[in-house]
Amino acid sequence: MARTSKRGRSAKTGQFVTIEEAKRRPATTVIETLKVGPTKKRRK
Repeated sequence: MARTSKRGRSAKTGQFVTIEEAKRRPATTVIETLKVGPTKKRRK
């Protein structure tokens, strides 16, 4: 099962913004649900 994370993104520039800012500016931002892959394990 893939984990998901919500992120805010500016519709004008495509840059990530905070979710709080995306909620304040709904006309120019979107809140996306992104898949979060597994973390890579470090070699010892």
